[in-house]
Amino acid sequence: MATVNSVRTTSYEANGTPREDEEYTYWRERSRLVITPTSAPSVLGLFGFSAATLIVAGNLAGWYGPKTHAGYFFAPFALAFGGIAQFLAGMWAYKARDTLATAMHGMWGSFWIAYGIFWLMVGGKALTLPAGATHYFVTFGMWFVMLGLLTMIGALAAIGKNLSLFSTLGLLAAGSDLVAVGMLSGNTTFTAAGGWVLVASVGAAIYTAASLLLEESYGRTILPTLALTKKANIPLKVPHRPIEYPSGMPGSRVGQ
Repeated sequence: MATVNSVRTTSYEANGTPREDEEYTYWRERSRLVITPTSAPSVLGLFGFSAATLIVAGNLAGWYGPKTHAGYFFAPFALAFGGIAQFLAGMWAYKARDTLATAMHGMWGSFWIAYGIFWLMVGGKALTLPAGATHYFVTFGMWFVMLGLLTMIGALAAIGKNLSLFSTLGLLAAGSDLVAVGMLSGNTTFTAAGGWVLVASVGAAIYTAASLLLEESYGRTILPTLALTKKANIPLKVPHRPIEYPSGMPGSRVGQ
């Protein structure tokens, strides 16, 4: 827990009001912030996502194993690392006031938890897959329909942050859509193509997480995320500027 107080001075107009270009400084001088800094939760979230996605997407792409039964072996890992760890990262992202990370990690963490539970139930004979697993593919196809749609919305939001995160979510959304089409139609070509695109999203996710981790460790940018500046991309005036501690520590300012 830390308390931040500003000691800067502000110049005033003749009528005693702060100059327009220094209004932010005026209010910052008179504000008292109580903050609880956190580490960057998306490092854990992206690592958990990438690990679970790689083993499942690799199977969908046809790299190894039978597609209809490999889930028995994926379930514990997907549930723990891809699901629980990533979902917790989403809740910690909430603490860091990162709405996008909260939504994406929370959503995909929930998916992997559900995926793990599903296959554990199948493996424990609590659920029986239909003959040929046709309905199983259709059911999972509907899962990926919503995942693809919501992730695409997240990708559009990520443009305002950096291109690295946008590429991660954009590839993830595209891969989810291809898997959905393949599972709903029974066309394994689409499913395999979706697996390959999901693997590509894993690479982007690892790069993004490594960038956050290295920046935290070395205190400087090692792997650029290609962040976009507000002045270059927002034609209208910024609606507000939050009064916050300027350090690059999550929790002391919005985002990671």
